[in-house]
Amino acid sequence: MPKIYLDYAATTPVDPRVVKAMLPYFTEKFGNTMSLHSFGQEAKIALEKSRKIVADLIGAKPNEIVFTGSATESNNMVLKGIKGKHIIVSSIEHSCIMETAEWLEKRGVKITRIPVDKKGLINPLDIERAITKNTVLVSIIHGSNEIGTIQPIEEIGEICKKRNIYFHTDAVQTFGKIPINTTNIDLLTASSHKIFGPKGVACLFIKEGVGIEPLLHGGGQENGLRSSTVNIAGIVGFAKACELCAKNMKKEALRLTKLRDKIIKNVLKINRAYLTGHDEKRLPNNASFIFSFIEGESLAIQLDLNGIAVSTGSACSSMKLEPNHVLLATGLKPVEAHGSLRISLGRWTTEEEIDKLIKILPGIVDKLREISPFKFK
Repeated sequence: MPKIYLDYAATTPVDPRVVKAMLPYFTEKFGNTMSLHSFGQEAKIALEKSRKIVADLIGAKPNEIVFTGSATESNNMVLKGIKGKHIIVSSIEHSCIMETAEWLEKRGVKITRIPVDKKGLINPLDIERAITKNTVLVSIIHGSNEIGTIQPIEEIGEICKKRNIYFHTDAVQTFGKIPINTTNIDLLTASSHKIFGPKGVACLFIKEGVGIEPLLHGGGQENGLRSSTVNIAGIVGFAKACELCAKNMKKEALRLTKLRDKIIKNVLKINRAYLTGHDEKRLPNNASFIFSFIEGESLAIQLDLNGIAVSTGSACSSMKLEPNHVLLATGLKPVEAHGSLRISLGRWTTEEEIDKLIKILPGIVDKLREISPFKFK
């Protein structure tokens, strides 16, 4: 039975064109970018070429891109590196933001968590009202990895700019998928493995003039902001992935939106199935739902047994038994949040695969409800 992968928000397969671009940097062009000899200089040239490609995708300057090992590292670097007494985040941030905020809170930094409405949308006025004389940073996720809602970061960034406060956005789910304007953004996080590049490499956009302290100290790589021997093969792969996204972004977004909407239309025909997230302001590749009276884990397992991979709750922490904090933030009760299912699409998703999902999902839902301990009417 051929398998169908519909969990692209968790990670993506590396595009063969990316693999091809990377291969020489494992065995032939393997130099250390800090070395003065020809091997090192060859690697250095590839590094700076890659930096420009990544920067171009968001209209940034090459010197504003710092390569890191993961989006988690980039987000930690922002929250811990912007020193001050007060930071504002949303209630639906990725766990690496939420847990870093908790860590800072224990060390005396005041953290304000901005609520969202039932569709997961932030009211920018809530951020404006939360700003104090001690606020140094606002960090708001661009597109929710869980429910797909896209936040009004241009408006939020404008508020921060007027108040002379740094604005950071975790753009892991939007980078390479939809256009991003960095005019009102001071810091931005992106990740390679979400856009068909290799794992273990990400970046942080740091606008010129932003003062930030590094997490890692050592050899002074990345202009002293991220000491560590440069993962040149990974960075070359990341750049190639960016290049491929740039060429087809608009066309691919339209294709995925069409498939996404087909899923939503058909899944909502199932009794007691509800869309989570915003119905319009959402990622082109995200369709997320709540199914009453069944557990999302059971639903995901049954779909996997039928050859379809999806996710429930956060893919980064799906082994946790606690209800997902993003779903709870939208006003869902814990028992409702346990019935979540996220379907996320990607470059190799076909309409035939979506048709198979639509065909078998209702029967699986009915089967699980028959054995559910909850009373279903």
